[in-house]
Amino acid sequence: MPDNQASGQTENPPNFLGQSQPLTHRRVLKIALPIVLSNATVPILGAVDVGVVGQLGEAAPIGAVALGAIILSTAYWIFGFLRMGTVGLVGQAAGAGDAGEVSAILSRALLIAGFGGLVVILAYPLITWAAFFWQPTSPEVEDLARRYLAIRIVTAPCAIAVFALTGWLVAMERTGAVFVIQVVMNGLNILLGLWFVLGLGWGVEGVAIATAIAEVTGAAVALWYCRAAFARPEWKDRRRVFDRERLIAMALLNGDILIRSLLLMAIFLTVTFTGARFGDVTLAANQVLMQLFLFTGLALDGTAIAAETLVGQALGARDKTAGRGQYITAVLRTFVLAGIGALLFAGFYLIAGDALIALLTPDDAIRETTRAFMPWVIASPLFVVVGFQ
Repeated sequence: MPDNQASGQTENPPNFLGQSQPLTHRRVLKIALPIVLSNATVPILGAVDVGVVGQLGEAAPIGAVALGAIILSTAYWIFGFLRMGTVGLVGQAAGAGDAGEVSAILSRALLIAGFGGLVVILAYPLITWAAFFWQPTSPEVEDLARRYLAIRIVTAPCAIAVFALTGWLVAMERTGAVFVIQVVMNGLNILLGLWFVLGLGWGVEGVAIATAIAEVTGAAVALWYCRAAFARPEWKDRRRVFDRERLIAMALLNGDILIRSLLLMAIFLTVTFTGARFGDVTLAANQVLMQLFLFTGLALDGTAIAAETLVGQALGARDKTAGRGQYITAVLRTFVLAGIGALLFAGFYLIAGDALIALLTPDDAIRETTRAFMPWVIASPLFVVVGFQ
């Protein structure tokens, strides 16, 4: 057996690993733009649940679904390291031309996702206790929220697996597939939610069932898009998948990103609860400002993910002369496009800032407080783009 086959590589890996294309601005945009569109759909999943149940015309179901969606989003967001870590590691394996490792990494990531999902399910009593202790609600809202959570928590492994699967697809530069997955999930959630709630009268439970089915379907569609990884034998090679050195490297990388995610979450919560001490107007204004900041982040994330993919490939090819040149090119190409995007967002906020504030809140006091901080919003894209890149 040739050495390259014994190590899990193929005779002609570029077609499978996508390394034959020149590293141009167009290639960066091809990766980044579907991610921007996909990110734009992310808040829809929770918003759809609230919107559908809102058709019932009762306050308690709306509050219950909104609270339940936030609790699960927070729990799942902790596992966001699976997406970023998978992109980097798969990119490096692709850059090294190791197609076998590209497949094995996906298996490791899915095992972590499955384990993480089981942990979330087992921790359900603790999660709900902490959530309602931290944010007390009326007995009716709490009861409905618990029903919603009890249904959706079952699909936690699928919801978390989507992070790993989309990370693999991003690293393979198939970001169009990531966009399709989000559209399928959101579209199915809307249709089933309307049917279950308005057609069958299932209420909050109907919303939860619709979202759970959408998450399982999204994971299934993502697995189908990742089928190339399962066409190779390495994905089920136990010795390779459970290789000690590779598992340790993956754990260290994901551990660092997990710490980063927890710190970010702590910052967001600190801003929220500290703002609450200054009164309802300041609290509301902070939420408006946070929405604008998150909107900027979702947009700039496209070029950041392109950098993860292309720099990862360059590092994987570090023993090749072309790899060193590719690294510098990847950094410059992604940074230039990210900088242009940041300038566009700063200009957009400068011109349309007042209109955006009016769109987000009808209250004059909140608008006035928010406007006082708009210079920071205008400047923020120019600063945060450096952190993203």
